[in-house]
Amino acid sequence: MKILQINAVNKIASTGRTTSEMAAFLRNAGHSCVVAYSVGPQENSNWEYQIGSKADAKLHGLFSRISGKQGYFSMRATRKLLDFTDRFAPDIVVLRNLHANYIHLPMLLQYLAQKNIATVAVLHDCWFYTGKCCHYTVAGCYKWRESCGNCPALKKYNTSWFFDKTAEMLADKKALFSAIPRLGVVGVSDWLTNEAKKAPVFQNAKVIERIYNWVDTKTFAPHETTALRQKLNLQDKKVILCVASGWTKDKGLDTVLQLADRLTDEQRLLLVGCVPEGVVLNSNVLHIPQTHNIEELVSYYSMADVFFQPSLEETFGKVSAEALSCGTPVVCFNSTANPELVGKECGAVVSIGDVDALIEQIGNILGNGKDAYVKPCRDFALQNFDLDKNMQQYIRLFETLTLCENK
Repeated sequence: MKILQINAVNKIASTGRTTSEMAAFLRNAGHSCVVAYSVGPQENSNWEYQIGSKADAKLHGLFSRISGKQGYFSMRATRKLLDFTDRFAPDIVVLRNLHANYIHLPMLLQYLAQKNIATVAVLHDCWFYTGKCCHYTVAGCYKWRESCGNCPALKKYNTSWFFDKTAEMLADKKALFSAIPRLGVVGVSDWLTNEAKKAPVFQNAKVIERIYNWVDTKTFAPHETTALRQKLNLQDKKVILCVASGWTKDKGLDTVLQLADRLTDEQRLLLVGCVPEGVVLNSNVLHIPQTHNIEELVSYYSMADVFFQPSLEETFGKVSAEALSCGTPVVCFNSTANPELVGKECGAVVSIGDVDALIEQIGNILGNGKDAYVKPCRDFALQNFDLDKNMQQYIRLFETLTLCENK
């Protein structure tokens, strides 16, 4: 098979790593796979196609904020991508994150419908089936099930300065996705898949199924970290780890700061990821700036005694899966996909916003000791987030869509 993946990023961040790992797996299995992307290192021009430029993305972002419509610009860059797609002639096109101001969504989806190319929409967030929102549970808005408008998140995600075009954009998505004859939809968690099944945007999809994201379980595995503990002066401390590319209120920064205020003298919070300017961290917080170094991340996961996922809106939560794969138990709130990633004896799930319960559960896990959790966490990760197993699900989906009747 010939597969084209389209994603905002390649090789970096969680979706970029997922994209490049799928491409490598497919090529090793004898398939042809090209990644088309906006941002990321270009290392093999034969298998990678960069969409547009930084200047184009900035203009797209500006026009989007002025017009209130995202994914309606970058026409020249999209036309070039479609010309490339014609030359490559894929059997399958995999759509990932398209909401990073780099592609003209109607042009792309109309092309896929007209060419009758089997298409898989992978939901890394909720943008494909809403007017504009990547998440909506905290806002408590479920208008996407009928029609958007009067959007409570107009100033979030891709900000609109003047106009609410969410009803129009949702209507366009319904028409555009419904016109694709052979459409498959993948939710990366049970929670997200069940939400997608309620979405009018996907009413004509041939298949809607859950395929978990994966982690490289050979790389993300328990490691010896005595030297790292010595380097960070954490030899006699219990380490609570939190990881995000960037820390914001939406990612749970406020809860992280509350947690830090209540740690004991024997506990330390290791915070990995960019923190907004002006945020003052407690002296018991060790801050590591954002890193794309996989070996470094593995060391932090392996060293931690417990991993805390503070975000309330996660469609999967790859950092939790990575922690589990390194043998580290996870504590999270009972929201969206978070509880799915905490298997039996792999940590704890607490009620949303219950910081007292959070402190208690972290204390229980630290009291039990890391050794009690390594095997259950590792086994759960191997069972659910293994690349080989989950890629076989994708290949079966690809085969189903390529063989299904063309209508």
